[in-house]
Amino acid sequence: MFKKVLIANRGEIAVRVIRACREMGVASVAVFSDVDRAALHVTQADEAYPIGPAPARESYLNTARILEVARRSGVEAIHPGYGFLSENAQFARACTEAGFKFIGPPPAAMELMGSKTRARQAMQAAGVPFVPGSARGLSLAEAEALADKIGYPVMIKAAAGGGGKGMRLVQSAADLKAAYETAASEALRSFNDAEVYLEKYIVNPRHIEIQVLGDEHGNVVYLGERECSVQRRHQKVIEEAPSAIVDEDLRSRMGAVAVQAAKSAGYTNAGTVEFLVDRERNFYFLEMNTRLQVEHPVTELVTGLDLVQLQLRIASGERLSFRQEEITLRGHAIECRIYAEDPENNFFPSPGKITRLLRPSGPGVREDSGVYEGWTVPLDYDPMLSKLIVFAPDRASAMARMRRALDEYFVGGIKTNLALFRRILEHPDFIAARIDTGFLDRLLRSTPALQTGDGLTEIAAVAAALFTAVGNSTLHVNGSGRERRTSDSAWLKAARREGVHRL
Repeated sequence: MFKKVLIANRGEIAVRVIRACREMGVASVAVFSDVDRAALHVTQADEAYPIGPAPARESYLNTARILEVARRSGVEAIHPGYGFLSENAQFARACTEAGFKFIGPPPAAMELMGSKTRARQAMQAAGVPFVPGSARGLSLAEAEALADKIGYPVMIKAAAGGGGKGMRLVQSAADLKAAYETAASEALRSFNDAEVYLEKYIVNPRHIEIQVLGDEHGNVVYLGERECSVQRRHQKVIEEAPSAIVDEDLRSRMGAVAVQAAKSAGYTNAGTVEFLVDRERNFYFLEMNTRLQVEHPVTELVTGLDLVQLQLRIASGERLSFRQEEITLRGHAIECRIYAEDPENNFFPSPGKITRLLRPSGPGVREDSGVYEGWTVPLDYDPMLSKLIVFAPDRASAMARMRRALDEYFVGGIKTNLALFRRILEHPDFIAARIDTGFLDRLLRSTPALQTGDGLTEIAAVAAALFTAVGNSTLHVNGSGRERRTSDSAWLKAARREGVHRL
């Protein structure tokens, strides 16, 4: 096992990897940009080094500076987390050439599966079912011809893309040219690659993904599935494990295809094979994510496995200590991605100082967080604050537990999407597992206001924060009570500090 590992990332995933290292007796090294000098991952690591200014291209995307810290700190391996350089084959190759073990797949596998068009070609050759469309990038004329052949609606996607960038839904031939040009332009800006491809749009599919693990001795297993259908603009919002629509037969068939896809790509370490599942439960290969996923905790909870520790063990040369038939799923897990964003303002990022932080706890509740009270959330990076995960014996119990945990969660000083999750967890279609990739968009269109119920939960959380903020004085309603009445100005000042807009 490694003695020291550098984490080339920030936020909650850096903290997550640091914790796994500590449990294994491995020293951790953090890197940070100027704006992250006081970040949680910096304080949690055994060592921390600056790597440049706030812009990611000058810090977290700067391979030379990260490798310089790796040499100075004497690490043996580098964990990329997710985002930033995690799926960059050039970075993985640079780590290897510099004498450091990259904790992830081989660069060749990343290059193959990282290109959506090359991945489709490889999966087609391996006999993996995939959505009808092009196996390579297309010119506008070729896209028009193919769309006429397979029929509308179609989806245009960036070949080197992800996260909804360079992706456009096209309902008719009249819309194709504009969508093609916009997608190609966005792909060029986001990935420095304007190549786009086209595939048939599956109406109201479910997004199901299979977690795979492969060691460096030829052993590959799958660890069940995750339901990722609740999405906004192709970005996942809530994830579950297992999926309510996947039975043992479908799970084994999808798992076998995922393992086949990983083996055909020469894949090792942790990865995810993503599928679309239609109303008849036919499944189609979508893409492979060549890294640890944001939603990996739900798989950890239902399998009892620590995926980050397994990543470290695989990278250090260990064989998988279990076989496919030894993997069992138990209970149900749900994850909510907590963001510093304003759902009432088109989900615009909400940076700023966290003036109050009340965290949920209790049985079956896990919070993977990268923030703390008093921390200033920067505008420079993805606005994810934390991941709230719950585990219970079944889906109904897990939903009840998540509602309780959300009611305990309060973040003052900035806007968050907490109220959105309360709406989702109370929606009849979500409760009945009648969800697909269009569920959240329909929900947002149906009721614009994000307040749930009578707002008592929010009021209670605000009152608790303000009560502390003004020195535990008593707030009198209609002048009642014998204690000294706190001045109006003190409460208003406290309200402003806590980011409260209505009292």
